[in-house]
Amino acid sequence: MTPLCPTSPLSIDSISLCVKRAEYAVRGTLAIRAEEIRSELASGKDLNFDKVINSNIGNPQALDQKPLTFFRQVIALTEYPSLLSDSNLPLTRQLFPSDAISRAKVLLEEIGSTGVYTTSQGILSVRKHVAKYISERDGHPSHSDDIFLTSGASAGIQTILQLLLSGPRDGILIPIPQYPLYSAALSLLNGTPIPYHLEEVSNWSTSLHSIKTALEKTKSEGTVVKGLVVINPGNPTGSVLSDFQISQLLKLCESEKILILADEVYQTNVFHSPFVSFKKVLRDENRKVQLVSFHTISKGMIGECGKRGGYMELCNIPPDVREQIYKLASIGLCPPVSGQIIVDLMVNPPKKGDESFEIYDKEYRFIYETLKDRAKMLENAFRQMAGVECQGAQGAMYLFPRMNFPSRFIETAKKLNKPPDEVYCMDLLNSTGICIVPGSGFGQEEGTYHVRTTFLAPGKELIDRWIEFHRNFMENYGD
Repeated sequence: MTPLCPTSPLSIDSISLCVKRAEYAVRGTLAIRAEEIRSELASGKDLNFDKVINSNIGNPQALDQKPLTFFRQVIALTEYPSLLSDSNLPLTRQLFPSDAISRAKVLLEEIGSTGVYTTSQGILSVRKHVAKYISERDGHPSHSDDIFLTSGASAGIQTILQLLLSGPRDGILIPIPQYPLYSAALSLLNGTPIPYHLEEVSNWSTSLHSIKTALEKTKSEGTVVKGLVVINPGNPTGSVLSDFQISQLLKLCESEKILILADEVYQTNVFHSPFVSFKKVLRDENRKVQLVSFHTISKGMIGECGKRGGYMELCNIPPDVREQIYKLASIGLCPPVSGQIIVDLMVNPPKKGDESFEIYDKEYRFIYETLKDRAKMLENAFRQMAGVECQGAQGAMYLFPRMNFPSRFIETAKKLNKPPDEVYCMDLLNSTGICIVPGSGFGQEEGTYHVRTTFLAPGKELIDRWIEFHRNFMENYGD
């Protein structure tokens, strides 16, 4: 086959530099290798393990988390509305609870069919339910006009970053470690990432001093700081901000005229204290800072990652800017309708007295307690491993332990011209089938090494495999 001319529109030399610079660690080299191993196992290759455990990404239903029954019942009815016809309704009533049937009917009356385009901002009745949910959560009014339904939280985040950034002189403050969506999106949009370091020794708390230092340094270099990203609860760290910390960040951003992007997608994954939103503290203190907050159906006890549903709420954003956001949303036509429906169910689930409440409540509580227990089990396992330090998970779905590697292993990694944490993760994957992500994919202080893992995997299999691997690793490389 004749090679492409270097000037071809789609040669590696001619495509966008912004695309080539972008990296997304949770779906990178290790995830690709995990799929290769899965194929090898399927073809009968004899390895030391019988399956791959994907702990590299928060994808609950890829492990053993079951969909919430009520949610799937409503989706089934809306996807196949013939079940609600007069002729089929007697049989449907034998298979589905009455509140699932009534909810599906109401939704279909609003949208007509799950196969249609909705308005680009999202189904009005769903946005009203989201606003009601936020109002009840925070004790302050929310309005449907300020709600945009999105294809997962990621689409909303990318929309706001696209709106903010007009070139490399525009910068966004991002936490280190950070979820790599932010660094990747900034690369694609040719914006400047401004890292601020979280404090590992205090359970990965957000440091106001670190933000101020990064802010002043960047401003002196001529970069215009447009936004501050805060992930709460934290990904990859599992940290949870206090009311006081949120208040300090709001105060800073108000004085500096910086937009806050509050990534709150793990707000129901909080284990030791009630979740407090940025919106609540902002309204409690009557601050004029601009805020956009994000939520999703992909996390929490719902875990419907593949349905691609979420929302963002605008706070203190002027109407003419909202119009520009609508324009960007309309270019993408509309979010997936099934995702919008599950957003409606997330913010307006069965209530006490409804036929489905008992099952829903039992399933929801079981998932919550299971995740909390698994977090503690994995945390305890790390603390038994030589050279590993682990802050406890206060929320989210992840642990981000520090790996104090033996110097001989660090030298070995240097000879391979690879980060030591990446080599460790690849060795772990090839030896055990456990797929995790090196801390270098999220950012970390120079001279430190970490890994990120979910605690979604069931049972002790992941823990037992990892403990044995790490014991052998330390014996092989111990100083």
